[in-house]
Amino acid sequence: MIPLSRIGEGVLMALDAMRANKMRSALTVLGVIIGVATVMTMASIVQGVRSQIFNAIEVAGPTTFYVMRYFSQTPLNPDNLPYEVRIRPVLRESDAEAIRQVPEIQYAGMWIQVFARLEYQGTQTQMITVWAADDHYMELQGGTLLRGRFFTRSELTGEQVMVLEEQTAEHLFGRLDPMERTVRVNGVPFRIIGIYLKPDNIFEPPGQETAGIIPYRAAKYNLRYDETNTLWISVKGRPEISVAKAQDLVTVALRRERKLRPGVPNTFDLITQDQILDIMGSLTSAFFGVMVALSSVALLVGGIGVMAIMMVSVTDRTREIGLRKALGATRREILLQFLVEAATLTLMGGLLGILVGLGLGEVLKRVLNLESSVPLWSAALATVVSVGIGLAFGLYPANKAAAMDPIEALRHE
Repeated sequence: MIPLSRIGEGVLMALDAMRANKMRSALTVLGVIIGVATVMTMASIVQGVRSQIFNAIEVAGPTTFYVMRYFSQTPLNPDNLPYEVRIRPVLRESDAEAIRQVPEIQYAGMWIQVFARLEYQGTQTQMITVWAADDHYMELQGGTLLRGRFFTRSELTGEQVMVLEEQTAEHLFGRLDPMERTVRVNGVPFRIIGIYLKPDNIFEPPGQETAGIIPYRAAKYNLRYDETNTLWISVKGRPEISVAKAQDLVTVALRRERKLRPGVPNTFDLITQDQILDIMGSLTSAFFGVMVALSSVALLVGGIGVMAIMMVSVTDRTREIGLRKALGATRREILLQFLVEAATLTLMGGLLGILVGLGLGEVLKRVLNLESSVPLWSAALATVVSVGIGLAFGLYPANKAAAMDPIEALRHE
């Protein structure tokens, strides 16, 4: 068992060495700082994105799921669909109506996700998402109606009206009152009847922010959209009905509507919130894995720097090592001294990296509007990894110091 006093003595000696060589020590730990800060920042982003997804699904409710023509984790090319997709019929309003007839289903509606540019008198947005739905949109996705109103029953038949998202309204109209003005969606005019504030907890990938909501039939009649990737039926079962049972009932209703005989495969797919979570979980995990791999390069560079400075330190202190050995210091004590020094060096880098990571996490939280926080496990992991790097890369210089012959060391100039 190594006495704590010996470790404390080694830490003090390491701090003295760092003070004596400030610039060299700072450059050495820089790689460790960058690597640790990157790991913590990426962990913060991943944690924030996952929290947003869970919150968005919580808004929609655990019983909400979706009917699609064909479910694929990667979008399909609508101009070159595989045969197994082409043979499936496109979703129709009669399908949604068949689902609504099931007593256990609370809601079923046709939705379209349209990617469009909005324009008002020369001011234009980037490519942005416009949802084509019905008056139940906010019930499922959340949000607050700030001004005006939502769609009436008569407008759902195809009126070119729009409930505009607040930030998009500010971008297009500035200080002008947007109510009753006309905005063009991919060149098609839509009259603004309301302004709404989207919920902070709805997950939106960068570049796909919601611009507003229009009636489903208005999009169907006036805008181009992808009938395979962006058209679906949103379904919400009654609270007392499990998702599995609701899916079974919807499957039966659609098979009956499409007159599918027993044994014939379904010509539609159902996707649940759990499947969405699994997909997003795999994507965020892959993203996190890539970031960890990149930050590991910085940690490796930092480790090599630690080895280099420890080799220099061993050379500079050759006479000191010889003197300590002549006074009775054992090989183990010399080895421990330099290992503790290397570990202290990288621990300092790790602690500074944690502070930088916390700062970057807060910055990204505000820039990306994520309800994120730096996970405690990432700070603990960063600390352990930084000490481990010091021990691993400091072993060779420490072993070299411990193996020195005291007589030769005392003769060193």
